[in-house]
Amino acid sequence: MTARPISPNPSAPLLLPAARMRIGALTFALTIISASAFAAPDIEAGKALFASRCASCHSVGPMAASGFGPQLNGIANRRAGSLADFEYSKEMKQSGIVWDDKTLAAFIANPGKTVPGTKMRFWGIGNERKVADLIAYLHTFK
Repeated sequence: MTARPISPNPSAPLLLPAARMRIGALTFALTIISASAFAAPDIEAGKALFASRCASCHSVGPMAASGFGPQLNGIANRRAGSLADFEYSKEMKQSGIVWDDKTLAAFIANPGKTVPGTKMRFWGIGNERKVADLIAYLHTFK
């Protein structure tokens, strides 16, 4: 008869040291990935993204004005299509959207899918982290 080590669960299979190491490494990697996914948004990264992807059409800050796209000061909790100084598409005006983090994220990720008929000619940003950074930056403008 071969002696088996005492285990809290005697029916559980014994793991070889290499398997235990792989499981430990996988658990560690998943912990790191999960932690980075839930890290606070980076406002400076959002600012850089706005400058490179949004500022050619939109403006923010004290001198913001609508141009090719609407100005984005105070976009949080604003009804879509509601600025008087910008000519929105009929679809945007009738969308019923009130911009919050969830609706902004969906629109930034895929404008044409979120509001079919939008005038925004932009493919979207598929990286959730970058979208969160951009939204955090937009929140700095009331």
